Amino acid sequence: MGALVKKIKGYLSLFLTMLKIGLFTFGGGYAMIALLENEFVEKKKWIEKDEFLDVAVIAESTPGPIAINAATYIGYKKGGFLGSIIATLGICIPSFAIIYVISLFFDAFLSLTLVAYAFKGIQMCVVYLILTAGLKMLKQMKKTTFNMIIISITLICMVVFSLFAVKFSTIFYILISGVCGVAVYLLGKIRKAEKQ
Repeated sequence: MGALVKKIKGYLSLFLTMLKIGLFTFGGGYAMIALLENEFVEKKKWIEKDEFLDVAVIAESTPGPIAINAATYIGYKKGGFLGSIIATLGICIPSFAIIYVISLFFDAFLSLTLVAYAFKGIQMCVVYLILTAGLKMLKQMKKTTFNMIIISITLICMVVFSLFAVKFSTIFYILISGVCGVAVYLLGKIRKAEKQ
């Protein structure tokens, strides 16, 4: 009986934490990444920093919103299949409820001057949250030669493509970097095999 109560408390804690993150995060999934990391890596210590970096990469490179993918993984890690469902619901319910309420009187809502100024303030906060998440991940990443080359090339390409208005999807950055990572791994395996 004690184990069941502990499990239920764990599920409730997971749900309430995801609900809080979903309720107080503006700006979408990228803004949520910083809050997910703060909550589950630093405060609750449910996952390690390296594992969270992997979660962010996998969540970004799989179909679907990054925050929902990350929440689903964290929920699965904490409570199995049921945990993944609870975490996903917890992160989605606030957004769904807020959007539903806004949709009922959308035109009147947007015409309020106070709302327009609130959104302008929120936009600045979103930029900060996304930048913070990116910088934290950059600091925690292992500084290998390969990683630094990939980051440098990606950053240069992003800046150059933006300056010259060349459309290049972020999906391609992810896929190309993934292929490069696999190639470097396989080359390392071949070199080890040759040395033996």
